[in-house]
Amino acid sequence: MSRTSRRAAVFGCIAAAVALTGCSSVTPGKAGSGGDLVLRVQGMPPATDKPALALFEKQVADFEKANPGIKVKGSTTVFDPLTFSAKLSGGNVEDVIKVPLTEPQRLIQQKQVLPITGQLQAWDHFKEFNPQVLKPVSDEAGEVYGVPQNPYAQGLVYNRDLFEKAGLDPDKPPATWEEVRAAAERISEKTGKAGFVHESKDNQGGWQLTMLSYAFGGDLETRQGDTYTATLTGDATKKALTLLKDMRWKDDSLGRNQLNNQNDVVKQFAAGQVGMFMGSPGTYRLAKMQFGMEDIDAFGVGPLPQSGGNATLTGGDIYMVPKSADSKHAAAAVKWLTFAYAQPQYSTESAAQQAKALAADPKSAVGVPTLPVFDAERQKQIDAAIAPYANVKAEHFKPYTDGLAKLELKAEPPYQAQQLYTALDSVVQAVLTKRDADVDALLASAEKDVNAKLAAGQK
Repeated sequence: MSRTSRRAAVFGCIAAAVALTGCSSVTPGKAGSGGDLVLRVQGMPPATDKPALALFEKQVADFEKANPGIKVKGSTTVFDPLTFSAKLSGGNVEDVIKVPLTEPQRLIQQKQVLPITGQLQAWDHFKEFNPQVLKPVSDEAGEVYGVPQNPYAQGLVYNRDLFEKAGLDPDKPPATWEEVRAAAERISEKTGKAGFVHESKDNQGGWQLTMLSYAFGGDLETRQGDTYTATLTGDATKKALTLLKDMRWKDDSLGRNQLNNQNDVVKQFAAGQVGMFMGSPGTYRLAKMQFGMEDIDAFGVGPLPQSGGNATLTGGDIYMVPKSADSKHAAAAVKWLTFAYAQPQYSTESAAQQAKALAADPKSAVGVPTLPVFDAERQKQIDAAIAPYANVKAEHFKPYTDGLAKLELKAEPPYQAQQLYTALDSVVQAVLTKRDADVDALLASAEKDVNAKLAAGQK
C-alpha cells in the first residue's frame, strides 16, 4: 500500500515520536558539543504538523532529562522503497529507522538490523507484549528486532443502515466471503447502492487482493534461503480474484465506478453509497473527520471474512536499529524505542491524557479500537482509562474486537511488496472492467513480470 494510504489505515492514536530539528542528510553519529551522544532518529513529521511537534517537544525533553548525556536529533526522512536499500547498505541512515511492516523480515534475514531482545527484556513490561504483534519483527529463534507503533489489522467495514434496509442483521456481519457475496447482492438489489467496493488503483488494488488471498489461504511470496519468489498463480489467489469477477459481472453488486483508491472508497462510504469494503476500524476517523460522515452511527466493522485462510493482513510502522549503529548508539537507540514507543502505548495515564485532549474537539474520534500491542489484561486497563472520553459506540466495533483474536495476523509480502502491488493493480482493474478477463492468464503474466523484477533486485 502507498505511504499515504498506509497512514490512513493505521488506526492507533499514539502520537508519533518526532524530534526538534531536521536533517537533510545523514552523517555518522558522534558526540555533541558538550560531549553528549547524538542519537539520530527517524519519525519527525513535517513542520506543518504542529500538534505532533508540540507533543514531542515535551517527550524529547523528558527523555533527555531521564537520560543525561544523550541528545536526540530528528530526521524527516520517510521510507522510500526506491532508495532505502541502497542507503541502508551504505550505512547512510539514522540510528533509529522507521519502516513499514513489509520490511522487517527481509532486513532481519539479510542481517541489516540489530537484535534488541536483551535490552527490551530489561523493561519491566516486556513479557506483556502481544506475541502476535512481535512475531513479524522477530526471527525464527525468537529474537526481536523492532518495536511496533500503531499496528493494525484489516477487517470488513460495513454500513449498518444499509444492512437494515436490505434486511440484514447489522450486529452479525458476514463471516465468510460467500456470505459477503450474498449480502452485497442483496444490498445492491434492495438499496441501489454498491454492495461491496474493492480498491483498484495506486497500488491499493494489489494490496487488497493480497489480504483477500490471505483470507482464502494464500501467500503471494515464498522464500527459499535468501531468495524471494512471487507466487501469484496459487489456487487461493485465483479463487479470490474469481470471486471479485463473479460479484462484478454475475451479481452486479460492486457499483458503477471500478477505479478507486482508499480515499475514494471511504468518501463514498461516508456519503452512504457503499455497503461494505475491506478496511480497519481506523477508517472511522477518515469517514468522520476527513469526509464528514453525518450518520457516523452507521459505521460498523467486523473481522475480515474467511474462506479457508483464517488470517488477516496486518500492518503498521516499525522502528528498528540498523547494523551501522555502533554499540553506544545502539544502546541509546533501544532506550529511545522503549521510551518513545513501547512505554506510551503501555501507559494508561498517557492513553487517558491523549483521549482527554482529543475529546475536547467534537470532530475527533476517541475510543476507536486498536490492535492490542500488549496482552488482553493490559488492553482492558487502557480501554477503561479511555472510556470516560470515548465518543464512539463501542458496540458497533464489537464484532471486530471479538473476532480478531481468532485470526492469524499476516504481514504484507516481505520483499518489494510495492512491485507486486503495482502488477496486481492491473490485474484487478482488468477483472473489474472487462467481462471476458482471463483470471489465469492475468495472474500468470503478472507473476512472470514480478519475478523478473524480484530476480533483478536480488542479484
